[in-house]
Amino acid sequence: MLDVLLANTLVKAVAPGAHLLFVGDVDQLPSVGAGEVLRDLLGAGTIPSVRLTHIFRQAQQSGVVTNAHRINAGHMPETRGLDDFFLFAEDDNERVADLTVDIVANRLPRRFGLDPRRDVQVLCPMHRGPAGAGALNEKLQEALTPATPGAPERRYGGRVYRANDKGTAGVFNGSVGVVTSLSQEEQELRVFMDEEEEVVYSFDELDELTHAYAVSIHRSQGSEYPCVVVPLTTSAWLMLQRNLLYTAVTRAKRLVVLVGSKRALAKAVRTEGAGRRYTALTERLRRGQPVRVLQRATHDPNALGDQHVKLSVAEHRHGYRTDSAKT
Repeated sequence: MLDVLLANTLVKAVAPGAHLLFVGDVDQLPSVGAGEVLRDLLGAGTIPSVRLTHIFRQAQQSGVVTNAHRINAGHMPETRGLDDFFLFAEDDNERVADLTVDIVANRLPRRFGLDPRRDVQVLCPMHRGPAGAGALNEKLQEALTPATPGAPERRYGGRVYRANDKGTAGVFNGSVGVVTSLSQEEQELRVFMDEEEEVVYSFDELDELTHAYAVSIHRSQGSEYPCVVVPLTTSAWLMLQRNLLYTAVTRAKRLVVLVGSKRALAKAVRTEGAGRRYTALTERLRRGQPVRVLQRATHDPNALGDQHVKLSVAEHRHGYRTDSAKT
């Protein structure tokens, strides 16, 4: 999601007189940085907007789409009779972790022919805990890329995550890839990124990479994967909120697997996101003149609550920039 500082830079870069179209989902997790830009734009009521809520017939067959809408409305997802949305119920936190590893390493490849290192992403509410991203990365690494005596920790075939923006050009924080080769003689490691680009890292750059068999749901924002596996345990009780679960489910293109406690799932569905962010952007936009723009809604059959906002930069640029700078 777009925070106020990035939005400020974006709007200042658009030429006066141009129109700027924002496309997003206001019901997902808010931006990591300050602000709630999309929610504020919609809340102002001065900017033409369209919300896509209708599920078209071809999308009604998708358990991922229909359950995303159910979760967003505060209803428990349906799992019976679906071939793309599953729930494996397990109350013990340690067994949730082991079951998650078995599903990723064995059941999904056997049932659906998925590559567990390229097609499956485990998304966790937290990094810590027995079923958190940290512990699951260790378990999944041992299951998918077992250790070889004397080999470095980041092994051939391992799934890795770019942890910052420094160093290699063209690869940024959040990029995910698979280790394709590792040379002790040349002291380098090659990673084939999801963007279909091979990147070479010297051994002294390996601090830029971290394991990505499992990542937090917050880190997954803006990404999508063929299959998503979400462990839900009571040990992550405080993190279990509707927008967190909704964000995780909407990362999947084909398949969602929930693993864990039905009690934890119910807690996530019924708990609305904690707190609002107060930026004054909505109030500043309301003091401006409404934008008169003709537009036509285009309904995407796979849309999951997408919000469309068309903002006139020429008329709103000053007020928007002032709010972003002061927030």
